[in-house]
Amino acid sequence: MQVGAKVVVVGQGYVGLPLAMRAVEVGFDVTGYEVDPARVKRLLSGDSYIEDVADEHLSAALATGRYTASDDVGSLSGFDVAVITVPTPLREGLPDLTHIEDAARVLAGALSPGATVVLESTTYPGTTEELLVPILEEGSGLAAGTDFLVGYSPERIDPGNTQWTFVTTPKVVSGIDARSRAEVAAFYDALVDRTVQVSSPREAELCKLLENTFRHVNVALVNELAMFAGELGIDVWEAIDAASTKPFGFMRFTPGPGVGGHCLPVDPSYLSWQVRRSLGESFRFVELANDVNAHMPNYVVRRITLALNEQSRSVRGARVLLLGLAYKRNTGDARESPSLVVADNLVELGAEVRAADPYADSSVLGDVVTRVECTLEELEAADVVVVLTDHDQFDFGVVSDAARYVLDCRHVVPPRSTVEYL
Repeated sequence: MQVGAKVVVVGQGYVGLPLAMRAVEVGFDVTGYEVDPARVKRLLSGDSYIEDVADEHLSAALATGRYTASDDVGSLSGFDVAVITVPTPLREGLPDLTHIEDAARVLAGALSPGATVVLESTTYPGTTEELLVPILEEGSGLAAGTDFLVGYSPERIDPGNTQWTFVTTPKVVSGIDARSRAEVAAFYDALVDRTVQVSSPREAELCKLLENTFRHVNVALVNELAMFAGELGIDVWEAIDAASTKPFGFMRFTPGPGVGGHCLPVDPSYLSWQVRRSLGESFRFVELANDVNAHMPNYVVRRITLALNEQSRSVRGARVLLLGLAYKRNTGDARESPSLVVADNLVELGAEVRAADPYADSSVLGDVVTRVECTLEELEAADVVVVLTDHDQFDFGVVSDAARYVLDCRHVVPPRSTVEYL
């Protein structure tokens, strides 16, 4: 893959924008195609909405003249490589591949002989060959594997992770045939430290779902264990710390208020759906994990209700301060965040809910939740303080000292008689 080739990245979100920036760094000419004109405007002005891409980084890419953002399909013509990094949500529990289909149709109109198309969006095994390729062939009149090349490479972006970045995390690559696989590998070899080739897109698609299902199931295990341990009067956090001293046969997972982002609440369901559709079987581990993790926000609200009852208080009218709206620490990513479910449930019960988060955008909150700073005054005024996300910017020592009652879902607040842990 020659540096200087034209690369199109369809989707400029958490996955697509870091990929585009790296491609510019190594010398490719990059067009970031984004259907949201407001995002395009921000990108062109050097204003990044992705935390892993600083404004300075984006501005430097623009200054090279080798990066531009556009919502004009005409900007895609003549591409050498196109990478699809669009969302794959669930709609009423079913995979929604609308964004992939739309991206494929747009690219088909700009596809020329010799070009390569790579799908990175998380999806069920078979999507690349059964969905993407036919749309590209029909829209272009070209034959995959003969006139153009196609591959799949699952994204492994971990927002906020400074150790394992897009560059340092091994990249799994595949192709619909040997020539496609080699070309996809060559492209990513220019971007990352290491690529790992697998035999076909199906194995690469399953790889991504396996990674996330592994985490999903193990998080569900410790979440359910935390609920039972609490009822039995056992400190599950101390037990996890002790188990973590074993140098083999154990991997540490910790409880929390639920799971968020795209990887855990959504991705395993793609695998479960495919198994049921193709084999008529239920993927019991995934479905059980879905059930446990989905009910964790309800458990958090129940713990708040019980704590207020101990104070002869009702949830209705109680002032509750939520610390953290993002689904993970030190990021503003609130996609599928359990914090939002906790907030909604408390509002429905009549609580006066306030929320503090130094990263998350206020747009993720409804009108009935008040956005505040985590000040001493807010901590002292709250009947309950709930730690949902363990951002470093929160001073948990002050939280422990000032709050009259704390439910800590992340085990970060110093112990005190007024502090309880999930």
